[in-house]
Order: sequence, then C-alpha cells, then structure tokens
Amino acid sequence: MDDVTLGIAVLLATGLVAAKLVQLLKLPSVTGFILAGLALGPSWLALITVDTVGHRLEHFTEMALMLIAFGIGEHIELRRLGGIARNVGYISVVQAAATMIFVGTGTYAAAWLLSGPETSPLHHFILALLLGAVAIATAPAALLHVVRETDAKGPLTSTLMAVVAVDNGLAIMIFGLTMSLAHQLVGPETAPAFQAMAGSLAEIFFSLLLGIVTGLLIDLILNKLRNRGEMLTGGLALLLLCGEISRMLDLSSLLAGMAAGFTIINRAERDVRLFRAINAFEPPIYVLFFTLAGVHLDLSALKLAGWIGIVCIATRLLGKYFGTWLGGVMSGASDMIRNYLGLAMFPQAGVAIGLVVLISSDPALEQWSVVITPVILAGVVFSELIGPMLARYTLEKGGETATGDAEEHPECGDRGPMACRLWLRSPEGISLAPWRGGELCPASSPSGVVVFGAYHFATVRGLARISTILAHHFHASPMAVRVLNPEQKERYRQADDETMFMAETDEVASLGYPLKKKVVFDTPASGLVSAAEDNNAHAVVLGYPIGSSPRIFHRILDTVAAHIHCPLIAVRFVGTFQTDRILVPFVYQHELPELLPVLEAMAMTALPEITFLHLLHSNSSREEIRTADRELQE
Repeated sequence: MDDVTLGIAVLLATGLVAAKLVQLLKLPSVTGFILAGLALGPSWLALITVDTVGHRLEHFTEMALMLIAFGIGEHIELRRLGGIARNVGYISVVQAAATMIFVGTGTYAAAWLLSGPETSPLHHFILALLLGAVAIATAPAALLHVVRETDAKGPLTSTLMAVVAVDNGLAIMIFGLTMSLAHQLVGPETAPAFQAMAGSLAEIFFSLLLGIVTGLLIDLILNKLRNRGEMLTGGLALLLLCGEISRMLDLSSLLAGMAAGFTIINRAERDVRLFRAINAFEPPIYVLFFTLAGVHLDLSALKLAGWIGIVCIATRLLGKYFGTWLGGVMSGASDMIRNYLGLAMFPQAGVAIGLVVLISSDPALEQWSVVITPVILAGVVFSELIGPMLARYTLEKGGETATGDAEEHPECGDRGPMACRLWLRSPEGISLAPWRGGELCPASSPSGVVVFGAYHFATVRGLARISTILAHHFHASPMAVRVLNPEQKERYRQADDETMFMAETDEVASLGYPLKKKVVFDTPASGLVSAAEDNNAHAVVLGYPIGSSPRIFHRILDTVAAHIHCPLIAVRFVGTFQTDRILVPFVYQHELPELLPVLEAMAMTALPEITFLHLLHSNSSREEIRTADRELQE
C-alpha cells in the first residue's frame, strides 16, 4: 500500500476496531492500537510498512510526541504535588539507579555466560552499560493514554505522571553520560568525559528553557484569544514550532513539550483552555501514533534478541518495581504507591527507540548496536502490549479510575466500564435509596395534584417519591397516571387498579401520603395533558424510558410542555437514586427562578446538600470567570 491517504484511513479504522475489541476484554485501548499495527505491519499482513507509508507519516509521530509531552506537563502541577514531591524525587532517582544496576548486571552475566572466551569482558561491560541506560526510559504516551481513558485522578496518578516526567529527564541525562563513558572505553581519541557530561547537561537545560519560553508565549497568546478554534490553532502552531526548533538544535522535544505544559499549569492564574482544546483534537492523532508504533514493531526481533533480550526484559521489570518500592520506603510513601507504582513504570517505547537510533548511528558503537537494537525492540514489543494493562491494574487498585472498579459504583461488581454504564441504565441497575426523612404530614385540604406518568416498574417508585415531595410543597396530592392504548379499554377492569399501581402506592404511603390514581385511554401526550388539566396540576413529572431511543419521548415532552400551564419535570434514572445531595448546574442566572419550586420542595422536605454550578463557555476570559464567581457567591 503506497497511497498515504488510504494508509491513514486503514490505520484509523483498524485501530478503532481493535480498540473496541480489546475493551470487551477489559484491556486499555492502546493495546488494541498496537495490536492493529502489528497486524497491518511486516509481522503479519504487511499492508503498511515503514518503507511504504510509514516513513511518510513521520510528521504525525512528531506531532503526537509533542502533544503527549505537553499533556504530561499538565499532570505536574506543583499545587497538587505538595506532599508527594518528596515521593517523586526519591522514587525517580532510586528506580532509575535500580533499573540500570539490575539490567546492567543481568545482561553482563548473560553475555558472559553465552559468549565464547574470545570476547573480552570490556565488550560485555559496554553492552551492559548501554542497555542499562536505555532501560531507564519509560513510555509516557501509553501511560498518559491509560490515565485519560480511565479518567484517573488522585495522589497515585499524580505521582506516576510526575515520576515518568522526571524519569525521562534522568534517562536522557544518564544516557548522555553513558555514551561519553563508552566512547572513552572504546577509544582515546574521543572528547574528554567532562565535556560529554557538560554537553548532556546543556542539552537538558536548553530543552527545558525552550519549553518554558514556549509555555509563556502560549499563555500570553491565550489571553488575547476567545474562540476555541483560534486557541487550538495558535497553541498547536507554537507547540509544533517548539518541536521543530528542538530538532534543529539537537535538543529534546519531549523535555521541551513537558516544560511548556508544566509552565502553563503552574502559572499563578493558569489557563487550562488549551489543554481542553487539545484533548478534543488528539484522539485521531493518538490512534495514528500508536498504530504506527505497532507497524514499526517487528516480531522477528523477538527471535534475534535471544536470551539477552529475555534477561533484559525481566531485569528491567524487577529494577523498576524494586527501585520504586525502595524509593517509596525511603520517602515514606503510602503502601499503595510502594506496592503498585512500579508495575505502571513498565511501558517502554518512543524515548527508548530514539536512544537506540542514536546508538545505531554512532560508528564507534556499531558492534554493540547489532545486539542492542533487537534486544530493545523486543522489550518495546513486550512492554507496549503488557505495560498498559499493568498501568490500568495499578490505577484501579489505587481506586483512582472513574471507569474501572470505581468506588463510585461498587454495585457494578466485576463489570467492565461499558457494561457498567449500560447496566446502571437498565432495570436491574436502577434502584431507590431508602427514605430517611420520616413520614410527611399531608395538607388537611389539598389543592390540586402533582401528576407523574407511571410506566416502568424500575422508575415508578422514584417518580412517585419526587411527585410526593413536590405535592407536599404545593399542599397538593400526588397522582399516578397510566396512559393505555384505547384498544385496551374493553379488556380493562376497575379491579386492575390495585395491582397496576401497587409499587407507587407503597412508595407514596411510606412518605405518609395517599395516592390518587387515574387510567387514561389515549395517546401518551394527549392523555397526560388531559390528566393535568382536569385535576389542576401544579407540576407534571415524567421519567425517561429505559432501554429505548429517547427521540419518541422527546416528542411527547415537547407536546406536553406546549399544552400545560405548570412546570414539566423530566427525570433520567441512572444507578441509585438518592435525595441527600443535589447538584444544580445552570448556564444563565435567569434559569434559576424556573428551578426554584423544585429546589424549595427538595430543600424543605428532604433536607439535602445543594451545590450550585455555573457552567461557562470554554472560551470565557479570566475576567468573565471572576465576575461569574462573584455573582454566584452573591
């Protein structure tokens, strides 16, 4: 396949399908993207290879790396790090040292045992030194994708992202020092070690400086822009320019991108609109990036790696885990961070491959690159398939995911994210928390009713409770209305009322109220309107249908709202219905008076905790945000 446009289409479509398939197995999407790339690449179908389409899509890879690095910087917020800064420092340094020692020692022993006596110990030492340095690098892209996919938040997630950022900085620095030492051991004609060390430190310093300047420029420009598209265009232009300057000056674009994100998120008055705009833009770029990464991986590297590759993979995992545990012990980190964070540090990809390219392009290290390249590529294949699963497992064990074994919905049990969401909207997943307010005292002479449409057994009790609370506020009576097809009128018997309204009658009675019942033979909208008009309704409460398209229900809502003279309240049930906490999101201040009757009824009857949330457009300026906050407080 030589056509780039067709190649992009195939990569996107195959990556998306593979991601959906692995999600059914409760695996992260990034694993599906990489498997799709392996299937399309030389390892299987060979539809897309690096020599055909792959090398012409390198700009997507560069763009994705900048977005990934920028996103990592967003997670290094000093305000939130606070008490975990000590953990980040100790864990980053100790796990980097432990990984290098474990991998270096293991591969030296394996090379010594497998090679003949003609190979010098110095050759083994240089091989172990270079492999140990490359092994330090951790793949930020896979971790960031898993964090965003699971919407993970908390100290474990913050520590993980901060450690990964620092880890890659250390990897680049240690690799530079290792390369200089290797040159010293190979031949005396190379530059002195202190010059090489100074060069590595200068690369890190100027990469960070470029990123800080880019972040400040982005922050300055964002204050001048209001439109979301303009923000995305301007922000991307500066980020990509930063990446290109990094490439031209032989600096690290990954460090520069992280520094740019770090600078913006840690400003005194931070502006996160660009992060949100880029989050909406990057999904197809991510799919291309990870699927192309799978195309670049050749499973034949597993055969070439041999025992040294196996030892390198095993010792790297042990080094990451033990080093993280030891660093956590030294810093006094929690048991959760000590015991699980090391598993999430296993992914290895972009940075490691970049370092391998540097080794392979160095003529002085040619005899070692023929071994190092397949060994590292084999480790990348294995870690990119297994690493995201370990990262997700870590975040779920920490209880910081919104879509894994979420504490928010423990009733989902072992169901996956998608299955959990569907189950919570199903009749089996919908439930009603017990009423804790005690029996209410009905008005001695009730005036009018609050009508609710009784249709499905799973939602009727919740609708009955809401209607009773509103009826108590209006000094009215709750009324359940069943709208039946006119064809059923001949088969209907008055005695059916008792069984037809049993659930709502019990619920209303538990609140201390009697229930009025009415059966109407008509179309749903017309029947509800007539019931409201004939009984002096103060409000009409309707529940969204379960397991069907809401479009028909929306037409009913529109018709009823156009013909009644009282508030219409539509309720959508998900999971457990409770009345002790209420969130009130609104866009305009003048919307609040329309909600006032419902809020007053809930506040005086159920005594809930009510939170008001003023929703602003993502393009709102800082002054508009401050004004809205002041108005909300008033």
